[in-house]
Amino acid sequence: MANEKHSAIYNARIPQMPTSRSRFARVACSLSLMLLLAANATGAENWASAEEQLAAKIASVTGPGTAFIDFVNRSSLTRVQSDDIRRGLLTALANRGVRSANAEQAAANVKVTFSEALQNYIWVAEIHQSSNESAVVMVSLPRPETQLTTHEATALVIHKVLLWSQPDRILDVAVIDGNPAHMAVLDGNGVNIYKLQDTRWEPEQSLPVSHSHPWPRDLRGRLVLRKDHLFDAFVPGLFCSSTAKPPLALTCYESDDPWPLGTEQFVLNAFFAPARNYFTGALTPGIGKQKATPAFYSAVPVPRDKYVLWLFTTVDGQVHLLDGITDQSAGKLGWGSDIAALRSNCGSGWQIIATRSGSESNDSIRTYEFPDREPVAASQPLDFDGAVSALWTESNGATAIAIVQNSGRYEAFRLSIDCSH
Repeated sequence: MANEKHSAIYNARIPQMPTSRSRFARVACSLSLMLLLAANATGAENWASAEEQLAAKIASVTGPGTAFIDFVNRSSLTRVQSDDIRRGLLTALANRGVRSANAEQAAANVKVTFSEALQNYIWVAEIHQSSNESAVVMVSLPRPETQLTTHEATALVIHKVLLWSQPDRILDVAVIDGNPAHMAVLDGNGVNIYKLQDTRWEPEQSLPVSHSHPWPRDLRGRLVLRKDHLFDAFVPGLFCSSTAKPPLALTCYESDDPWPLGTEQFVLNAFFAPARNYFTGALTPGIGKQKATPAFYSAVPVPRDKYVLWLFTTVDGQVHLLDGITDQSAGKLGWGSDIAALRSNCGSGWQIIATRSGSESNDSIRTYEFPDREPVAASQPLDFDGAVSALWTESNGATAIAIVQNSGRYEAFRLSIDCSH
């Protein structure tokens, strides 16, 4: 057994002639103003064209009359920009005889969503009219090229604590707070319960899991703490549920029920391919209207102001981003198959940690922020002496469990993010 251990790894002003300085200031100010007005005019022209296109498509479905029009911004457009577009679209609709009205007085209900892909804005309008079937229209326009500004970012540090080590493959670990604290370790044989005595985890109870079918070669599993009982365990083709109080009992049965992927705050489930080591892509309850994505290994939430962006590491080595409307690919980022989301007091409040293969089969984990739709590294890599075989966000969202295969043994680490450096 392993003890807990931490690893962190003035210049004087140059005199100027007043007249020259004044003239220079006036010229510079005028030039800046002209550039700003030109930029704003270019943006307004771009918006106007798309506003006219979308208004025409909406009006072709609703015809002249009243409509309740709701707007949702799921893009990187600022509030000022989205409000400007909203006003322009309402004006363009009014010019076509579609007048905005309250929901109770409207003949049609239109929901306009501002979304985006990596290179384009995508504006989608969902139209509902009485008993008629719903209709969806959309327009796409290129995102402007922006100059990146360099900011001095807070250096985040990933902390790791070694929880447990054993020769059998560890699938997942759950730490149960209390006095004393307990820990559940899931492996191919079942769930072992340990109690914290001083600084050591002492065995308390073993809960075996029997299965009629052989395990897949790359076995995966998931432990999830519950409020009405202690935990649920998910392994390929089986679902197990514990009792609430010790001595614990474990009830298991064959099941293809979806596995939980999110946290207590962000709920998403996916169906696991029992003979393989990945998820099929079928989601429940789904992300907005999106019920499926390509087959994937891991999925994590990235909370936004008005929606949640979900990231999926798909089996083809790419990263897909789903926002409830669009499914876009961020391409191959060089990440491994395992990612997790961590809630912290740093940066945006949520970060992504992703695995990456290192030299000589030793993996590393790095922290990323998602200010838009592309990741920005926010920490130095945290190296491991071995390959990361599993990475799961814990139920509270503040910590994650990493399983590492190191010289014939499996080690379970608890990871957290520190921004106090």
